[in-house]
Amino acid sequence: MVSALLMPRGRVRRAGPDESEALGGTAPTRILDLHHSPVRAAVRNIGRAGQDGERGADTVADLRRAHRWICAEVRPVYSVEEIRPVSAILRRGRGSCSQRMAVLEAVARVWGVPTRVRGLVVDGSFWYPRFPRLRRLVPRHVVLAWPEFRVDGLPEDGRAAARWLPVSELFAEAGTSAGHVGGGFTNAGPETLFEALSRTAVDWDGAAPCSASAGACDLSAYVLTDLGHFDSRDDLFDRHGQTLCATARLVAEPVLGRRAAGF
Repeated sequence: MVSALLMPRGRVRRAGPDESEALGGTAPTRILDLHHSPVRAAVRNIGRAGQDGERGADTVADLRRAHRWICAEVRPVYSVEEIRPVSAILRRGRGSCSQRMAVLEAVARVWGVPTRVRGLVVDGSFWYPRFPRLRRLVPRHVVLAWPEFRVDGLPEDGRAAARWLPVSELFAEAGTSAGHVGGGFTNAGPETLFEALSRTAVDWDGAAPCSASAGACDLSAYVLTDLGHFDSRDDLFDRHGQTLCATARLVAEPVLGRRAAGF
């Protein structure tokens, strides 16, 4: 199968570190290069983090505001360079879903909100609707970095506590799932996974209550391996590599890195 030849050889991707071992952080990394001027400029444009009222609610509102800014300012494309620094993504003004999630993580860290990622190996068939004529070129396995944010003061089991908030819950209201507007995510058409977060559940565990109209909010059937939690996306990709091998990235990036997602 052609898609198998595009993937790194010799990589064994098994379940990884326990959740309790990933403490996350706010420090800069190679990918989350917080101190570079494009990142600082983006944070200035988004605005300062709120300091009023309940800190947990303020933090979630700030992250939502950052998500909206990224949706508007960073054009979605099919880039395959997972370890591209956030500063480079912002200079280009375009990025994949994963790259734009990295921008959101970087903004959070500048604000002092710790981040970490959960690593997932997702079946390549999840992306078939976007490449109906090129299915043989879609990798069989895709390594996905799914961000989480450490938010103080969110209610948990009836009490205020600090907890890790997955990006898929960022737009969920208290006591409800995020998937309540306009059906689930189909991975087809102009909407990308990053944009979909603001209107529907994206559930990799099959745990969110999906209404009949939500349809595809439960994406757990596509998860092949849960790689565990990592302090940063750098750690995830250092350990498990990127989805495509270096040669495939070299050939694909000049084309896919400019192609608008959904078209």
